[in-house]
Amino acid sequence: MTTNFIAVLNDLIETSKDGERGFMKAADEVSHAGVRQALIESAGNCTQGARELQDLVLKLGGKPESGGSVAGALHRGWMDVKSAVGKRTDYAVLADCEKGEDAARRHFYEALEKDLPADVRAVVERLYQGVLQNHDRIRALREQYAAMKT
Repeated sequence: MTTNFIAVLNDLIETSKDGERGFMKAADEVSHAGVRQALIESAGNCTQGARELQDLVLKLGGKPESGGSVAGALHRGWMDVKSAVGKRTDYAVLADCEKGEDAARRHFYEALEKDLPADVRAVVERLYQGVLQNHDRIRALREQYAAMKT
């Protein structure tokens, strides 16, 4: 039974690592310092969440994931391709970040749909709230840039 919880947590670790790497990559691409700082902070939130999940997996006697997912690597690769074609606007970078956070939100939500022990559920729920905050922050920044474009 514990193996199932560990698999769920390891999926969330991969998701968190994807967020960390995606936000750092995005921070390198944007030109506005305030947006860069927000992305770096979001990356830090993902890093902290991944560490917490890794500690929980260890506590449950499992081997925690240390990297991201294949899907996350593909998404970052696609961002590289788009950047190679030409300089992307901060708006475009934020739109990609929002898509990544949509995926993270879905992964955490699906984890909460599972029958998790109360202590595990409490951690996942708290981290899910952080994912929602990251998502809302990125969306607000993207919408701010959309308003400036019109």
